[in-house]
Amino acid sequence: MLSREQVDTIQRLHWRKKWPLRKIARYLHLARRSIKKYLVSPSLARIRPQRSGKLDPYKPAVAELLQQAPTIRCAEIAQHLHSLGYRGGATILREHLRQVRTSRSWSPLDAIRQEVFDWMRAVLQGALNGAALAKELGHVAELDGLLVGVREGRLSQRNRGMVILARERGINQSHARSFLHISKQTATKYWRLYQRGGTAALFAKRVNSRQKSKDEGIKQAVFALLHSPPSTHGINRSTWRLTDLQQVFRGRGEQLSRDVIRTIIKEAGYKWRKAHIVLTSKDPEYRAKIEVIKKILSELKSDEAFFSIDEFGPFAVKKRGGRKRVAPEESYTVPQWQKSKGYLIITGALELSRNQMTHFYSAKKNTREMIKMMDLLRAQYRDCKTIYLSWDAASWHISKELFAEIKKRNEKPASCGYPIVKTAPLPAGAQFLNIIESVFSGMARAIIHNSDYQSVDAAKGAIDGHFENRNEHFRKYPKRAGRKIWGAERVQSEFRESNNCKDPLYR
Repeated sequence: MLSREQVDTIQRLHWRKKWPLRKIARYLHLARRSIKKYLVSPSLARIRPQRSGKLDPYKPAVAELLQQAPTIRCAEIAQHLHSLGYRGGATILREHLRQVRTSRSWSPLDAIRQEVFDWMRAVLQGALNGAALAKELGHVAELDGLLVGVREGRLSQRNRGMVILARERGINQSHARSFLHISKQTATKYWRLYQRGGTAALFAKRVNSRQKSKDEGIKQAVFALLHSPPSTHGINRSTWRLTDLQQVFRGRGEQLSRDVIRTIIKEAGYKWRKAHIVLTSKDPEYRAKIEVIKKILSELKSDEAFFSIDEFGPFAVKKRGGRKRVAPEESYTVPQWQKSKGYLIITGALELSRNQMTHFYSAKKNTREMIKMMDLLRAQYRDCKTIYLSWDAASWHISKELFAEIKKRNEKPASCGYPIVKTAPLPAGAQFLNIIESVFSGMARAIIHNSDYQSVDAAKGAIDGHFENRNEHFRKYPKRAGRKIWGAERVQSEFRESNNCKDPLYR
């Protein structure tokens, strides 16, 4: 336990001189925990009997030596004391010299400086409440704005606000600058800014009139670099990175930060874009064939029908993956290797005026299946005068045998009750314009994705049900293809040059 004298010293240094615990601990060579304990409960101290030490008789001699030579070394003092009869160790002497020299080096100016530091630290940390600050700085017109900058602003704003508050409180500028670690010129500049425009001028963001991002020469150099491939500058990449641009400029002797390069590119409206694959046709008669189809559709009469024909598949009947809602603890997986239960090919025709789907299942994709579809449509639409068949440029869609069969059927007399068959082929490489692809995509997304049919017949039943429901809907609510998408059809099923009906995501 500490003596009463030590406890009184702790109380005096802390409450009167406002010394921090760390400084008191160093001065008295005590632990901060002990000092804090005796500040809370001074009654813990008890009076100890004072015992004389080996050094006590020689302390006047030590003081005399220090007065004559303040920087004298401990070893020289010990040698002199030994000649006087001192038999103690160097440790006791060293501790005594530390206490004496520490007490002598502390001046009233240091106490004032410490008080200023404590006050400024309390303001920064919010330890002083509003009432205490208003009492000290009530005459400051923009006190609230200064406190907001000091407590919530960046380092620069905190320093600016603290300089003004310290000066308004009457604190010596040298103490404030020492606490904030700023120069005299900087502190003077902050004070003049505040005098000229208040907190608005004091906390205003400084705009650099010589910004590199505004330099036209630097802009042109950045864009010239962007328009050239990185490989021409010794960089083994196909696209530029900010680091690569900075490296090239550094090699030219120009120092540009990545922020400057980023700002220049962003302000010019440049953005990252992922390239989309555009389906294109190389058919030399592309425009002519498109205009023919548009003309037929625009002049289509009530006794005429236009069919978009294509095949879907072949696809295996097995467990399929896809997107679906999964419970929190459920694991949704699909085996990579599965034994197929069979495969299917759907041959379908979509009539655009009535929005009706005709389909059957084929073993192969060939001309015989197209002839079969033609005969089926002739029988289903016997009330029509003319039917138009439109398909892509697959080999079995444009075979000589197919066109010979069409000619043979058209030569039969009209009294047989069958419509005339005409063709409106799509341009080569333009499967994306085949409107039935949109219906196939919607069917695949609705009943094939996430499916696990146990047999080919079960898959056929689901497909038949999907098309029957679709046809029933459009018989009940007649609408031309294009304004109503059944179920999950992703692309509008109407003939438009901008359409991409063939979506590989849902095949």
